[in-house]
Amino acid sequence: MRIGPPDGGAGLAFQSEDACVPPVRPATPGEQQMMTMHLDIEVDDLDAAGQRARALGATVAPRQPQPDVRVVLDPAGHPFRFRVRT
Repeated sequence: MRIGPPDGGAGLAFQSEDACVPPVRPATPGEQQMMTMHLDIEVDDLDAAGQRARALGATVAPRQPQPDVRVVLDPAGHPFRFRVRT
């Protein structure tokens, strides 16, 4: 799957991995560790972005570290964040 601007330019490509083991949050010794990289996506409305992500299969992480950020987990457990556009 690829996402990007409709008029061309830079984008992101994704592929699934059947052998993927979701990370455990919070990190637990002996379990799959969290990734050191994630996407930050600027949005105008955190609630609308969260609703759209949930409709596509994501879940909102139980721990939210900042009021202007929403941490979301894709169906495989990888984190990404919505951040209010400033």
